[in-house]
Amino acid sequence: MVKRAIRGNRFFRASDIELQRPGKSYSIDTIRHFHGLAGGEQKIFFIIGTDAFREIYTWKDYPAFFSACNFIVMDRPGAPGVQAQQTLPRDIRNEFTFRNTERCFVHISGCRIHLYSVTQLDISSTVIRTHIQQGRSIRYLVPPAVERYIADQRLYQVTQKRLSG
Repeated sequence: MVKRAIRGNRFFRASDIELQRPGKSYSIDTIRHFHGLAGGEQKIFFIIGTDAFREIYTWKDYPAFFSACNFIVMDRPGAPGVQAQQTLPRDIRNEFTFRNTERCFVHISGCRIHLYSVTQLDISSTVIRTHIQQGRSIRYLVPPAVERYIADQRLYQVTQKRLSG
């Protein structure tokens, strides 16, 4: 579905590296993989919602992220935005400075956490699945190619059990 969603956009490429990895796949391993491919020549950006960012301290090797990639943290409906340094995990707060004019935290490594407020659309996999299960349209929630794929594959539909006699 990701490939269908980004088809025709030259700024995006899909990767199945996490599917190829045996066992559990951790985001920090994926970031390290792409660092190896880029050879340090390109910046890596991790796009994440504020709700997930607030839980980053629970991720494997989470302190390593802040020197391995830049973050783009976007407000999500119903989640309070990243406003202050108190949002950062307590044990690494002193590694950051906040630049109010740029709305970003700068890590001692030079990597940044960019804060963005975006148009508040409550689009998530849960919302999409719920719409489908309720027989509601997902038009405008996903690209048309993804909408067709979901319909063709009959994904997320509730199957009704027949009651016997």
